[in-house]
Amino acid sequence: MSIGRLIPPALAVLLLHWSFPARAQETCADGPRAAASQNAASLTQRVWSPFGRPEAGWEIYEPLVAHEIATGCPAWSPGFAASLGRWQAARRLAATGAMDQPTFTALKQAWESRRPFVAESRRACPNPPDPSILANATPEEGYSRKPIQLLPQALAAYRRLVAAARAEVPAVAADHRLLSIFSGYRSPAYDAARCATEGNCQNITRATCSAHRTGLAMDLYLGAAPGFAPDSSDDVARLFLTRTAAYRWLVGNAARFGFANYPFEPWHWEWTGGGG
Repeated sequence: MSIGRLIPPALAVLLLHWSFPARAQETCADGPRAAASQNAASLTQRVWSPFGRPEAGWEIYEPLVAHEIATGCPAWSPGFAASLGRWQAARRLAATGAMDQPTFTALKQAWESRRPFVAESRRACPNPPDPSILANATPEEGYSRKPIQLLPQALAAYRRLVAAARAEVPAVAADHRLLSIFSGYRSPAYDAARCATEGNCQNITRATCSAHRTGLAMDLYLGAAPGFAPDSSDDVARLFLTRTAAYRWLVGNAARFGFANYPFEPWHWEWTGGGG
């Protein structure tokens, strides 16, 4: 079933009015129409498990894909298909312009390659930092004034990112809850205790080896779909978050400040170093 069919009418109207910013000299009507038709169908109907859990379609990842293939065209358009075809050709994939499993796998690999934690954790779960070197966020930086700790470099980069977002995005400037942090550093002992209590580790939404143990990962408040928590992994909730102005700005700009996203969780961002 399409995620769109599960969304309340008011939210559906909001999503229908969501669009990508146009890019210079880009015509979304030009491109392979057959591939565009395939993308329009698979966007909401393809049944697969790109992150280990069954999902319908790939519209949750549409902003990330569009940014990766350098297009401002919506996924159902011929222009998007043309950009995707060029991206596929550059990586020696079948340049059909249609989204398929090999293409999404290559996209996923590109996204994960920007998260040092992924490669490091495949060798061994990284050790946490000495708690004495962690820096405290201000009460205003924590969602609902929640105490937050991060490594100092990550916290400094976060502050630069938020300042830029507030300067560039009116919606973020108008609501200072947006981009506040609702989870920063979490000790291995804390995560282990939560795993034992909830009995749900080693799945797509929680693992015993979490990036939060590094002091470099943070969960940012992007808003919340009606009836859902800000970090709900429900597909409807995740789709809502990827259509917010805050998330779209992060997709296009977070790398300027050294941040990379875990695509399954729109709210989860990791400081990877650099970024000025």
